[in-house]
Amino acid sequence: MNLVALNTSRSAHSRRSGGGGLRPLSGFTLVEILVALAIVAVTLAAGVRASGSLTQLAQRQQDQLLAQLCAENELTAVRLSTTLPGVGTNRQTCLQAGVSMAVWREVLPTPNPNFRRVDIRVRPDGAQDITLLFISTVVGRF
Repeated sequence: MNLVALNTSRSAHSRRSGGGGLRPLSGFTLVEILVALAIVAVTLAAGVRASGSLTQLAQRQQDQLLAQLCAENELTAVRLSTTLPGVGTNRQTCLQAGVSMAVWREVLPTPNPNFRRVDIRVRPDGAQDITLLFISTVVGRF
């Protein structure tokens, strides 16, 4: 009777192989599973952070492109004007792709009265401390 009890307790902890011998149960321990889960969690966290950085970079590139379009539009308007722009600062709003930006045009005199320096600053609408783009050029009377 003791032999039967011993045999059933072994079968509860072992499996029979094809050759009739006993082999231990195979599987992962709780510690191994927790280590694997920790590695997966760290990897996923790094992936989420990298995708967030890529999203911010894409937004920054879009803002730069739209600021470039606004600045080029303002400089083209100055160049196509039949008169020399007056000295001073002017603010206009530029709407590109549904994004509103503030375009600051500053006209400065030069030593030659036939030329003026034109500085263009493009900022997000409502943000005075962030400059997305700065372009400076010289325009002539002729």
